Amino acid sequence: MKHISALIAAILITLTAAAQRPSPVKGIFPEGTVFHENIPYAQDTVQKHLLDIYLPKNAKPNLPLVVWVHGGAWMMNDKYADMGYMRQTVKGFLENGYAFASIDYRHTTTKPFPAQAQDCNQALQWLYDHAAQYGFNKQKIALVGFSAGGHLASLIALAANNNVKDFYVDEKPATYKLSAVVDFYGPADLIAMASDTLKNTKTEPMTILLGAAVVDRPDLAKHASPVTYIDKNDPPFLIIHGEKDDAVPNTQSRMLNSWLRLSGVPSSVIIVPGAPHYGEMFDSEILRKEIFTFLAARLK
Repeated sequence: MKHISALIAAILITLTAAAQRPSPVKGIFPEGTVFHENIPYAQDTVQKHLLDIYLPKNAKPNLPLVVWVHGGAWMMNDKYADMGYMRQTVKGFLENGYAFASIDYRHTTTKPFPAQAQDCNQALQWLYDHAAQYGFNKQKIALVGFSAGGHLASLIALAANNNVKDFYVDEKPATYKLSAVVDFYGPADLIAMASDTLKNTKTEPMTILLGAAVVDRPDLAKHASPVTYIDKNDPPFLIIHGEKDDAVPNTQSRMLNSWLRLSGVPSSVIIVPGAPHYGEMFDSEILRKEIFTFLAARLK
């Protein structure tokens, strides 16, 4: 049976890899980086059920792992997204001795919430289960998410202690545990977000995410909001947001930080002066220092 399972896995990897476009981000990584691309973490042929692993040159065993969750309003982009304007930060993960993985998840235009949470949890569980194979420490895993990816990273980290069954495939809870979260401008309270933006049209991303407008189904919005699940046992957070973000108000990150701190969770928020929703202003030397100091304290 083991040989059959290995053969099936090999066939899936071959089929899915063949269907993927060439990686547009390889040039970002340091010379000698070891690439493991288009791994099917759900053991199926769904193209959004893939992840990539990047390992430093001559990596020592037991590396801490940083997992990248891309943005795109839950309906766009892929596991390469956000790296283009975060080039130095991405490069820095490898240079600072971290294993690095980037995961895909199904878009809301294909499957509404909680499919995205299920996919992220399944990908993380796969990374945890295969840690020894790829040489990273399954006890030291951090999430870094951007916009919609920041929402998902925060949500699955905070909900982990709450046994939210529909966030997991087959309602089977994960066995991995996260050590830290870096949240870049992710929505944290979808009800407050709807109040801030006053957008509830059929084409609005949160409406597509939930399958209904927030004003019509606040119960769904609460279920999908990271702030719903905060408790004292959650992992530490570093939250980064642009002062002039016109897509996700920075009040979302400021309130998330306050709720975390009130619950006794180590957390800090950085509001980047003049910064919009995304872009190279978030790849500054000052922010990189904050990020790598934060991660080193939790993962090294």
